[in-house]
Amino acid sequence: VEGHAMILLILFIAILAIPFIAEWRRIPMDDWARADAPGAFAKLSNGTTHYRFYGSQDGPMIVCVHGLTTPSFVYEGLAERLVKRGYRVLVYDHYGRGYSDRPQGDQDRHFFVAHLEELLAHLDINTPFDLVGYSMGGWVVTAYAASNPKMIKRLFLLAPAGMGNELGWRAKLVRDVPVIGDWLFLASYAAQHRRGCEIERALQSTVPFVVDRQQKELQYRGFIPSVLASLRGALANDTKEDHQRIGYYDLDVRAIWGADDVVIPLSCKDQLEVWNPKVRHRVIEGAGHGVTYTHTDAMMDMFD
Repeated sequence: VEGHAMILLILFIAILAIPFIAEWRRIPMDDWARADAPGAFAKLSNGTTHYRFYGSQDGPMIVCVHGLTTPSFVYEGLAERLVKRGYRVLVYDHYGRGYSDRPQGDQDRHFFVAHLEELLAHLDINTPFDLVGYSMGGWVVTAYAASNPKMIKRLFLLAPAGMGNELGWRAKLVRDVPVIGDWLFLASYAAQHRRGCEIERALQSTVPFVVDRQQKELQYRGFIPSVLASLRGALANDTKEDHQRIGYYDLDVRAIWGADDVVIPLSCKDQLEVWNPKVRHRVIEGAGHGVTYTHTDAMMDMFD
């Protein structure tokens, strides 16, 4: 009996360890992994940050901030179109995504705002610019704009997070319960991410091979823990106070929504209208959460 109990205990421990071992076996984000990276790198306080400029140095600056899971390549189609209009476009990878480092710890408001502030200082960008945020990037740029209103010419929110959402019991468990939540997320998120990406496989996109490139993120160590850290940090809080502060500063804010978005539903638009009635909105029919790369042309007039 004791022998059987010991075997069962060992099996139980082994099962518990599988997601953590799988994460450890993923590819580290090092010089080898970065060998094919376009753009350049900045050595910042929390590690290496990958960034890329598009367009002439003389063009007006637009800084684009990506979301929770899809790195800065999500803006390739938009950047191409903005460059044709004479803009200079800067994109970068959040820590934990793309070619940037994977520091451990909280990914809260300070984490994301300080990262953007430090990168801009490193690149000597100290005059006002247009700022774009997609999905969680909308959360980030809202926080940045509220803290640095004098740096903002126009604020563009593409299917932005931050208006609050109802989580199911499983998502709340993952977000709110340490260790157990970590295990559940490490064990289940890869399959969930692949399914979510595959839904868009047949859609037209201005970003080549966007689904394959999204799924490739799962190969790298630190990606899944970073997603969880953002869910527990930034995305656990709404942006009400920041939007109200932006309204007080009377910033030019333009929001674009996908009519069929199930990740950031149109009810979020209604909430934003309450927090800041000055925001100019555009709803794109037939667009889901990938509006930034599936309906790029349809939203370009918002940049006029």
